[in-house]
Formats: sequence, C-alpha cells, structure tokens
Amino acid sequence: MTSSAYDEQNIFAKILRGELPSEKVFEDENTIVIMDIMPRADGHVLVLPKNGSRNILDIEEADLAAVAKTAQKMARILKQAFAADGITIHQFNEGAGGQMVFHTHFHVIPRTEGISLRPHTGEMEDGEKLKANAEKIRAAVAAHS
Repeated sequence: MTSSAYDEQNIFAKILRGELPSEKVFEDENTIVIMDIMPRADGHVLVLPKNGSRNILDIEEADLAAVAKTAQKMARILKQAFAADGITIHQFNEGAGGQMVFHTHFHVIPRTEGISLRPHTGEMEDGEKLKANAEKIRAAVAAHS
C-alpha cells in the first residue's frame, strides 16, 4: 500500500484535539508525550508532533527535528526514572512497516538487561499502573526542568 493523505480522525489527532483522554507526561510548543496504553515495558511513551503528518515520509523537517529532540529528552528521563540499562526507540512507517496509527510518532521504551519486551497483544495496561508510571515520569520531567 502506498502512502495516503493524513487522516484528521486518527486516534492521536483526536487526543491532540482533546477529544480522547490520554496520560500526558510532557508537552512543549511542538510536541506532546503520552503513555502508550499497551506498553511493551513499564514507562513506554509515545512522542507525537502537534502538527499532523502521517509518518516520516511526509513530516515537515522542523516537526521531525522537534520530535527527535523530545525523544532524546524522554530517553534520558526514562533511563533515569526507571533505572534502565538502555532505551529502545521505535518508529514505524506505513502498514507494511508496522505502523498502526497513521500520525507520526516515536516509541521510547526503557529497557532492563535480560528482560524482553512484552509482546504487543492489543491488551490495555491496568489504568492504575499506567497512572503510577505516568506520575513517575512527570516527577522526573519536573526534576529536569
């Protein structure tokens, strides 16, 4: 399948417009960071540009730079907040590339040596656990400000 136009009704566009809830952990002028509701590890977040783009194939360079800068900031924060040994960053493009939501986003995932990523089962994380991890990240963001 080839790239299509940006869909203003995708779930992340709805979150950005405040039409759907999310656990926001960081926001600046150009980006927002939310908890992944189906995390592959504790602390798994999504970094989104505020401007709509389908993926890396059509994102404006300035928006890509802003997302990359925020992804780096979150990688540093998550590594410390979760005492992680490393960080995995995933970014998928088009269905054949593994993209499921067609709004550019980066997955930033804290990793611990010897612990595999949980499989992507489609099951949502327990709301209280998600909130607790979000609070942990927000506290780390505040400490870095």
